[in-house]
Amino acid sequence: MAAALRLRQDSGSFWFAFIAIWQTNYGQLHYSVPEEVPKGSFIGNIAEDLGLGSKKLSDNRVRIISEGMLQYFTLNSKNGQLYVSERIDREEICGWEEKCVLSLEVLVEDKMKLFTVEIEITDINDNAPTITQERLDLKISETAIVGTRIALQEAQDSDIGDYSLQNYHLSSSRYFSLKLQSRSDKDKFPELVLEKSLDREAEAFYSLILTATDGGHPVRSGTLQIYVTVLDANDNAPIFNQPLYKVSVLESVSIGSLLLTVNATDADEETNSEVIYSFLKIKEKASQLFQINSRNGEISTTGKLDYEEDALHEMEVQAKDNGGLSDRAKVLIILIDVNDNVPKITITTFFSSISEGSSPGTVVALLNILDRDMGENGEVLCSVPKTLPFHLEKSFDNYYHLMTDRVLDREETSNYSITIMATDKGNPPLSTTTVFFVEISDVNDNAPIFNNIQYTSYVTENNIRGASVYYMKASDPDCMENATITFSIIDQSVGDSTLSSYLSINSETGVVYALISFDYEEIQEIKFLVKAQDGGSPPLSSNVSVTLFILDQNDNAPQILYPSPPTDGSTGIELAPRSSEPGYLVTKVVAVDADSGQNTWLSYQLIKATEPGLFTLGLHTGEIRTARFFLEKDALKQSLVVLVKDNGQPPMSASVTVTVVLADSIPDMLTDLSSVPVSEDPQSDLTFYLVTAVAFVSCLFLAFLLVLLALKLRRWKNSQLCDNGSVHFDGAPISQFVGIDGVRAFLQSYCHEVSLTSGSRKSQIFFPIGSCTNTLTPQQAPDKPGPVLLIGDSNTVTEEAAIHQVST
Repeated sequence: MAAALRLRQDSGSFWFAFIAIWQTNYGQLHYSVPEEVPKGSFIGNIAEDLGLGSKKLSDNRVRIISEGMLQYFTLNSKNGQLYVSERIDREEICGWEEKCVLSLEVLVEDKMKLFTVEIEITDINDNAPTITQERLDLKISETAIVGTRIALQEAQDSDIGDYSLQNYHLSSSRYFSLKLQSRSDKDKFPELVLEKSLDREAEAFYSLILTATDGGHPVRSGTLQIYVTVLDANDNAPIFNQPLYKVSVLESVSIGSLLLTVNATDADEETNSEVIYSFLKIKEKASQLFQINSRNGEISTTGKLDYEEDALHEMEVQAKDNGGLSDRAKVLIILIDVNDNVPKITITTFFSSISEGSSPGTVVALLNILDRDMGENGEVLCSVPKTLPFHLEKSFDNYYHLMTDRVLDREETSNYSITIMATDKGNPPLSTTTVFFVEISDVNDNAPIFNNIQYTSYVTENNIRGASVYYMKASDPDCMENATITFSIIDQSVGDSTLSSYLSINSETGVVYALISFDYEEIQEIKFLVKAQDGGSPPLSSNVSVTLFILDQNDNAPQILYPSPPTDGSTGIELAPRSSEPGYLVTKVVAVDADSGQNTWLSYQLIKATEPGLFTLGLHTGEIRTARFFLEKDALKQSLVVLVKDNGQPPMSASVTVTVVLADSIPDMLTDLSSVPVSEDPQSDLTFYLVTAVAFVSCLFLAFLLVLLALKLRRWKNSQLCDNGSVHFDGAPISQFVGIDGVRAFLQSYCHEVSLTSGSRKSQIFFPIGSCTNTLTPQQAPDKPGPVLLIGDSNTVTEEAAIHQVST
């Protein structure tokens, strides 16, 4: 041990001289390093030898993935240098193999490339030759002839080459010498040779020392103390019936099973013929697996055999008699592989998440699948369920890439549970499975989708400001921020205003709000676009058309167009000839409603009349007609209160007062009105002023008629005109308003024709207004017709009549 320690210390200063590095064309690196080097010793720079460069090493993510090799070696991730991390004992790892090579795999993760690194462990002289027995007792008959050979136990040296066992030496003796024998396998074993006849009576005991040496510098050695006892005659040595015993057994054989029996015979008799069997040469590991019966030579198992650890066990047995004579034979035990190892799946590199839309062939994981059995028992078939879009592709040796078959869609399947099954070809086959999960990360590849291709909403006018008018809803099959939808209204013009002044939308909930209170009479519908946009990068969006209909509400009362409500407090006047027949159309109340639908369906009701039953009112036409003939007792002035009501809920209404004067002509009307007694109304003086105005106008009108009559008589006397003549007010525009008591009545589609006749002469006065409807029948005129004066609100003459005379 002292020699070994000195050698280890000395080797630390020169072991680097034995390192050799080269790189083959097959992606392999080869290094050589002696055993027993100190921890932390440099082996080589993998990054430089692979052409990666130390600067890019951290980006390339190079690491050792070989199972079991990390206990001996470590890789510096910063500079790519490979170091020894644990004591390396070549004899412990490789035993007596001539070449001891350790292989490890280095993975470059970003390129998913594997490189094989072979590290050859060279031998140093760290083991001295050893002999199992420290003492050997030999019994030799005194009759043994000179030249008799006695086999000695062979020494063992775990080193190889020049550092292994090289020679034997025997201490000086006159009676014994040492001779080395060589077999076909070049092993040397020592034999003790008798050089001089023994004489028990002269010397009964001899003490010898056998020394075994190796070829190291310095030399290491082991010794065996030999004690020779001289016996009486035993002149035959045991002999094995065959020099080599060979047997093949299954590795699964149970402990204690008999494997074979060796047999040796001795020609001597009695005790000299008794043979004792023992192992002469056997490895330490094999000595724990096998035993030999010293009496009958049966070799059986004492431990569990494993083909994967040692497929062949080689040993030597010895048969020795009581006289010390012996023979040796070689035994080979060959193990037959049994399918007793389940394939092992190791996930070397695994990407738990891949992006949807990745191209086919994207690597998901790097697997190492290994079966320690041999032959078909070690051949493994790997599979992935065919229903999954993945497949396995073998890269080299026992490494497989798990890759995608097609482009994956997260919206179709968001994650996969992948089961990898590895089955060997043994009989019966053994299999193993491993399961891992792969998440499909989302990509913003879907735009928001509205539930409908277009939307229609209704809101009643006069809504509250800020009230919600519709709820927009859209969905996005993506996830996280890619599925976060925000809503907005695409601003556009609505008439003279912008859409943003009418509506707004909650960007998160999609609720559309009214910013104003809508008026159906101004806006009946609003068409706009709503955009739904997700939160992806870049964002995706879609638009939908929305039509908002404003529903009418009965918020407008009927508006009476005719007769138009006076602004000065007076009442419109309509004429009804006393000779009118029942059903005569006196006037028509015209009204409109700004609402729509049934809210504009108007009905007319006569709610108050001076003479009930004298007039009728059309429910839907608004026409005022006479219900019967006029009587003398009927008042000259009839007041009718007409109520116009719409069909809304609740209904709204308006009323108007229509004054109908019973007269055959306008002059009669004016005369009659002047004679109407003034009604005393303590609440108002309006009637008094009206009566005064009517009387004043009547006086002026009578004066005008007298003057006109005088002029006509004078002209008739002085001219030679035809006996018959006509006076027409053709095409003369008159006011559309006939003012009585300061009240203007809108005549619209009505006009009145007054005929005055006298003797053989006729004079006609026309008041044409648009398309006329005659409401007065011609009456007999006075003997001397005169002009008619139309009085307006200002009581002044507003229009002159053109008089045409035609003789008949």
